[in-house]
Amino acid sequence: MIVAKRKKIPEIFDAVKDHKNVLVLGCGTCVTVCLAGGEREVSIISSALRIASRKAGKKIKVNEFIIERQCDNVFIESAAEEIKKNDAVLSLGCGAGVQAIAERYPNTPVYAGLDTSFLGILESRGVWTEKCMQCGTCVLSDFGGICPITRCAKHMLNGPCGGSREDRCEIRADQPCAWQLIYKRLKDIGQLDKISKEYPAKNWSTSINGGSRTIIREDHRI
Repeated sequence: MIVAKRKKIPEIFDAVKDHKNVLVLGCGTCVTVCLAGGEREVSIISSALRIASRKAGKKIKVNEFIIERQCDNVFIESAAEEIKKNDAVLSLGCGAGVQAIAERYPNTPVYAGLDTSFLGILESRGVWTEKCMQCGTCVLSDFGGICPITRCAKHMLNGPCGGSREDRCEIRADQPCAWQLIYKRLKDIGQLDKISKEYPAKNWSTSINGGSRTIIREDHRI
């Protein structure tokens, strides 16, 4: 799940303050689950913008709308009429959603209302943790379903650094050592022999370091 957090209202207002009609567009998938861009958040941010507008002596009409996914053109189409009624869009979607809206409506300013943080999971109520760096070369099968690239502060692929203390990471004392987790997991599932495998240096060209990535499935293209 993509995890994001809301930008501060002054920053959001500064972005939209020169527009007369602003559509606050929510996204009903990832950012709804992480309590950043769903119906509730759209309502709260819209109300805050109306108050900020009045305090600044502006006359901004703030409208609200939510679609299922902002990163999918099929769902973006459902917001077409609402977008056309406004002269700017404040997207409460992830970075991909913001860009998808902007590409679909090249003559309409689209602003980001959220800071996209990471790809993670819900650990407990109100707590999300990063679990995947989307590096493009998944090694989870070799490490018991625990990613050393993401979970290890040094992104090490060949065992612990030797700096951990009492199962804690040397860099982040509030975090467990990823390699301690990997060792225990492999031992518990009877695959401890995998820990002796040697990996070459990480090829970062399959991640964002190699530039923007595109996946093409020829069997699905028309």
